[in-house]
Order: sequence, then structure tokens, then C-alpha cells
Amino acid sequence: MPPYARHIMRPISELTTDAAQGLWGVFTDIDDTLTTEGKLTAEAYLALWRLEAAGVRVVPVTGRPAGWCDLIAREWPVDAVIGENGALLFYEHDRALRELIHPSVADPAVRARLDDVRRDVLTHIEGSRVAKDQPYRRFDLAIDFREEAPDLGLEAAERIRAIFAAHGAHAKVSSIHVNGWFGDYDKLAMAKIAARELWDIDLEHERERFLFCGDSPNDAPMFAFFPHSCGVANVRHMVAHMTHLPAYVTQASGGAGFAQMVEVLLARRESLGS
Repeated sequence: MPPYARHIMRPISELTTDAAQGLWGVFTDIDDTLTTEGKLTAEAYLALWRLEAAGVRVVPVTGRPAGWCDLIAREWPVDAVIGENGALLFYEHDRALRELIHPSVADPAVRARLDDVRRDVLTHIEGSRVAKDQPYRRFDLAIDFREEAPDLGLEAAERIRAIFAAHGAHAKVSSIHVNGWFGDYDKLAMAKIAARELWDIDLEHERERFLFCGDSPNDAPMFAFFPHSCGVANVRHMVAHMTHLPAYVTQASGGAGFAQMVEVLLARRESLGS
């Protein structure tokens, strides 16, 4: 039995007051963590505003494209957003949008090899298609296996990931896409850069000050790194495809699960001042 299969995800209700007191910020996935059936729910968006009002720093960490991240950094109640699985960081400073690119992002000539990957995937995986948000991406290729019909399932997603790997690309499976790129980065690598750039914090030594919330295999490095990590309930469907699981799990799925996590976190923090 692999190690992750023996890992017990505790209910988020077991988050202690001491742990909540030490939490300064939240990193969170977006798709199927903040969203439910593809929509950002009112309760999840309100939960973001509640964190902002409580002084808790928030950074979404997503596989979504640069074009989406521009909007999120400008219009959501967040400090910054990490996009394309760690390729880039957008944040506002002095009323201007700033962009930081991971130093290992491949040059255009290397990225052109993703065209070969695309042809290989579309030829060999029946029903596969390039994600509709691809025109807004700068550094990776996203193959849709579940966002739109037909749902190809996780086994097909793993076959798509294997094709990326055969071409020498990094690839991660999310709840809806398989994202692949050339460059030595992931969500965690850029989260470390973000903490240093935004707050002069060394995550290697201060990881207990943050909680990460997610739901899928591409979140595994974050689950492994942060001692305070939480999966929304739908993470249970991904267990067989993940190398690391979160410390905690919510009862509810998607945006409702994120809102539940925020409710517990803020209730524990508020109890300290009562």
C-alpha cells in the first residue's frame, strides 16, 4: 500500500486554535476548490472577502492562464495570483499591475515543442481537445479532459500526462485539465517566490504561517509542503492519483468546502479575542 493511502485526512473541524492563531495567509487553488460545477459561488467569494476583512493574506494558485490572472489580480480581494501552474505571478503595487515570471520558464523556441505534444495527444487520445482558455496562455499547453463534454476520466488524463512526459515536458493533472510545460517550476516553486516578493517571508522556514486549500493531483506538492493543508471534500475522488494528501478535509465540496474551511479558521481566530 503506497504511503498516501495510509494517510488520514482529519476533518477541518480539528484545526486547533493555536494553529489558527499562527496562520497569516492562505494559498488556494481555484477550479473545484473555489468553484462549484465551474462557477465561483457567492459563498466562496464572500469567504474571500471575509479573509480580507480579517487581515488574512490570500493568493490563489491556479493552472488557469495569464489572461484570467490579470483580471483576478485586479478585481478579486486577493494579494496576488499565481497562474499557469507556477509560471507567473500577478499582483498590484501602487495601483499598478506587476508581473513576475519564474526564472526557469523556457524560451519560445523550446515552448514551440508543445505543438508536437498537442498533435501527439490529439492523435492518440480519442475525445481529447485543447482547452478553450488556451488563447490566453503564455507558457503552457492545457488539454481539456473534463471541463467540457465528453468527460474522458482520470485514466485518460494519466495517458495524456504520459505523452507530455515522453516529450520531456513537465505535466500536472488538475480536476479538469492536463497542463504541460517546459521549465523547472510548479505551484510550490512560485509560491516560495511570491512570499519573498510580496512579504519578505521565507516559506522554507515559515510555512506554518500559511494554509493551502486544494483538490487535485497538481496540488500535491503544496499538500506535502504545508503542514496546514486542507482539501475540499471532492479531493477524495482523486486519492488514487495523488502522491500526497492534505492534512485536513472539509465535509462539503468545491466552493462550499472552501467557505467551510474559512468559517472554521476565522471562528478559531475570533475565539482568541473573546
